[in-house]
This record gives sequence, C-alpha cells and structure tokens, in this order.
Amino acid sequence: MGGKDESEGLYDEGVSTESTVTLLARGRRGNSRGLKKGEGELEGFFSSFIEDETEPEGLQWEDLEMGLLVFLLLAISVVSADEDAFIGVNIGTDLSDMPHPTQVVALLKAQQIRHVRLYNADRGMLLALANTGIKVAITIPNEQLLGIGQSNTTAANWVSQNVVAHYPDTNITTICVGSEVLTTLPNAARILVSALKFVHSALLASNLDSQIKVSTPLSSSIILDSFPPSQAFFNRSWNPVIVPMLSFLQSTGSFLMLNIYPYYDYMQSNGVIPLDYALFRPLASNKEAVDANTLIHYTNVFDAMVDAAYFAMAYLNYTNIPVIVSESGWPSKGDSSEPDATLDNANTYNSNLIKHVLNQTGTPKHPGISVSTYIYELYNEDNKPGPLSEQNWGLFDANGKPIYILHLTGSGSVLANDTTNQTFCTAKDGVDAKMLQAALDWACGPGKVDCSPILQGQPCYEPDTVAAHATYAFDTYYHQMGKAPGTCDFNGVAAITTTNPSHNYCLFGSGGSNGTFVNGTAPALNSSSSGSSSHYLHGCGFHGCGSTCAVILVGVLSLFAVFL
Repeated sequence: MGGKDESEGLYDEGVSTESTVTLLARGRRGNSRGLKKGEGELEGFFSSFIEDETEPEGLQWEDLEMGLLVFLLLAISVVSADEDAFIGVNIGTDLSDMPHPTQVVALLKAQQIRHVRLYNADRGMLLALANTGIKVAITIPNEQLLGIGQSNTTAANWVSQNVVAHYPDTNITTICVGSEVLTTLPNAARILVSALKFVHSALLASNLDSQIKVSTPLSSSIILDSFPPSQAFFNRSWNPVIVPMLSFLQSTGSFLMLNIYPYYDYMQSNGVIPLDYALFRPLASNKEAVDANTLIHYTNVFDAMVDAAYFAMAYLNYTNIPVIVSESGWPSKGDSSEPDATLDNANTYNSNLIKHVLNQTGTPKHPGISVSTYIYELYNEDNKPGPLSEQNWGLFDANGKPIYILHLTGSGSVLANDTTNQTFCTAKDGVDAKMLQAALDWACGPGKVDCSPILQGQPCYEPDTVAAHATYAFDTYYHQMGKAPGTCDFNGVAAITTTNPSHNYCLFGSGGSNGTFVNGTAPALNSSSSGSSSHYLHGCGFHGCGSTCAVILVGVLSLFAVFL
C-alpha cells in the first residue's frame, strides 16, 4: 500500500481537495482502498523475491552504510504485549433493519465476542452493553471532531455524557477520535492532536486516564514504500500531525490504530500480489516475500503491513508504541468487477486472520507480540453506497444468521458460529398444560432464569402461548447449566432438539441474553432486567394465572426437588 506523492502537502493551510461537507459524508474505509502504491513498485518487490528460490542478492551487508545499520537497530522495537491478543468486531449501523441494541448484545454473547468497536457512542448500545463485561471502543464521529478539537470544554462535555455516564457499568476501554481523519477529512487534521489531548485531559480529570486509552484509527495508505516493510515511512506531508500524535500515544501508553485491508492491496495490484499471499494461505518457501534489508520472510500481506507500520514509526524514532488493527476483513460478495469477493475467500481470510491473531503468532518483526484486531464487520450493511462489495463485509445478516461458517476448530470459542451441532431445549407437544405452566414458573423462579424477555412488549413475548414461553425458559435454563445431563427434563415436559427455535428478534441458544426493551429503548442503567425469583411468582405474570396463582406456587415449591 502507498499514498500520494509526499510533495502533496494536504496539511498545508488552506489546501483542500474536497469540500468539508463532502469529506464529512464519507463513511468508514473511505480511503482504505485508495492512495495505493504504484504498480511498478509492487512489481519490483514481488518479482524480485516471490519468484526466486534463493535469498535475494540485491543487498551486500558489508556495503551497508552506517545510517542504515543504525536505523535497523532502532527498528528492533521494544514493543511488548500487555495482554493476550484479542479478536473484536466493528459494529456498523447502515442496515435497513438494524437489530435492537439488546439483540446485538445477544448475538455478541452467543458468539462469545468480548471486544467491540462502535462508530459512535450510541446511548442505546452503551446501555445494552452494560454489565456484560464486553470491552467497548467508542468513537467520536468525524463530524464532531472540529468542535472537540477546538474546545477543551466541548471535549469535557462529550466525555461526561458518553463515557462518565456509562463507566464502569459499560466497560469502555478506548476512545477513537475520528476515523481515518488524515485521508477522509484532511481539513480537520490540524486539530486532530488537540482533540486527542483534550479528550485525554477530560479522562484525567475524571481519574479514568489509566483505564481508558485514546487513539485515532488511520488508513494504512498514509504509509509509503510499504514494500518491503523496512523501507516504509509515513507520508512526510503529514509529519506535522503524525509526529506529535505519536508523541501523545507514547506518553499516554496508548497504541497506533491502523485499518488494514489486504483485499484492496490484492485487487489493485493487477495480479502482482498472489491471492494466497493476501488470504494467509500457506506458501512454499520460495514463494514467500523477502525483505532485502532485514532478510525477514513474509507469508502474508497483513503481517507485512503491520511491520511496515512499526518500521515507519521507528523511522521517526518511536519504537515502543504497539499496533492495534482497528479494521480488517474481506467481502463475501461483489459485482462483476470484484470476482474475488466470494464467500469462500471471505471465510478463508477471516478464519485465517482470527487463528493468526489468537495463536499469538505476532509478525516476523515481532514474533509472539500480540496484534489485536477488530474484524470488519459484524453485520452486512445493505444501505452502504458503492459497489456490491460495500454491503457484504459482515459476518452475520440482520437476523443474526451467519453469512458463512468460519473454520475455527481449535481456536477457542470466539466467533465459533458453527450451528450445525447445536442443541436446544423445548417444550414437548401435547403435554399437560398445568404441568407445563408449573415448570415454566419454576424455571422463572427457583430456576433463576431471567424471564423478562417473555413479558408483553419484549422480544420473546410472541407467540403468546404457554408452550412458546416455556420453551424460552427451558432453553435458557438448559444453556445456563451448560447443557448438563438432566437439565432439559422438567418432569417430563421438555425435550432436547437440534432445531433452533429462534424467531424474529428472539434468539435461543445464548443462555438468556435477549435482554429487555420497552418502546424501542434500551433499559436504563438503574433498571433491573434480571428480576428475582419472587418477581414472577408473586405477580404470577404469565398468562393471567389469577386465582390459581397460590395453587401453582405450592405446586412449584413441591416440584422444586424434582426439577433440580
């Protein structure tokens, strides 16, 4: 990947290639696929190294100048991993039928996704994420950047309303200040560092600076001469922004956030970059790319781009700032000009990327050092403008159905969305209605199932039948108990099935993660959605028990030992 010629100083006062209004309208990945390295330079790298079966001969170590030796020594970074690498997901909202925040959270829980990045600080999402333990990166949208970068007070107010009001119930860990600002909103570049500092100062004033880091996602296109990685450097026209930005990241213990899209590198290389190299597929040793300056072998575009970022920072004498990949993915469908946007390629790329990150592989330059990554993206966004591929980067559709089944055997539970072997607990057909009602009330009482989703107006209320509500309660209990033997019996009124009973916004198989919502708003932080056992029994809130409530209560108590 590359960028515009460094003589094109977009940072210069008054220089603008587009109106601010047009730039504000650009969405995510606005420039990730643009501003690429020239085809000739790519050919020079790959034709020299990928096709050769021997080590490159272009560099004689005895002839190296002292300056290059010093640089390479500096480039051996002291970056260390503070925690194991994680896989997160980006959550876009350009859907014609965007799921309710509680349903988004239900999907995250079901897929055991523990890190998410939002493109705003939506209150409904932050409320729905409360008390889940999910680590959240929130974003100051580009359209709000000018105000925050010019006013410490505005930044403080934003932090108060969108961070302090939710933390620690919602586990906010990162504030992304804008998105690809240098390439999508260059007129705001001059206040980007001020915005970072103002937001950090607001966190400091609230004693949250050690818990929440501040950074800004950048397009990898700002890195020039990224092949081979050791020659990489940032577009020098942006140095007045990048140098103080890196100083800020270093002084606050933050990280460089970079959007990396091997799909676009491959598409725009005109066949120079092999598809296997972009997809993390195994390569023969003679097909690997070799950096002539370091003799480091690269087996995929992703690692080469991450290392290019490390070398670009080292070129500016910053060697201890970690890299987090804020966006990466592959589209599953494209138009006629995008033949490699396929289900198979998307599955291959994301599956291999997830395994690569979670295996703590690191990069050739930093083996074993975590490169945490947010997959782009959770949902297909059918309202995104542009070519067909723009609407098809998601792992799931709006109903939470996987677009494809990731190949993640042996890579832990995160995003292990293979539903082929899932089991569920449902109410049997034709059983005694009173026994079914008693079992339902036990599950929602002593069984400690959160049955609020089957109350009127909630996602699992319809169909309003004892059997449907019992199925929800039985299945939730079954999964809460780890699907242990005997946890799907309920005195003979329940049975295990492989048919997923999920419908509309009511998701099964997640251990009761549907949550509740009223009139389209997420629950307030001080509301109770879990309920105590007495809440449901005292009110006898299911199907109008009326005068039979006391009888059923006695029955439930008598059946307590049976259901256990």
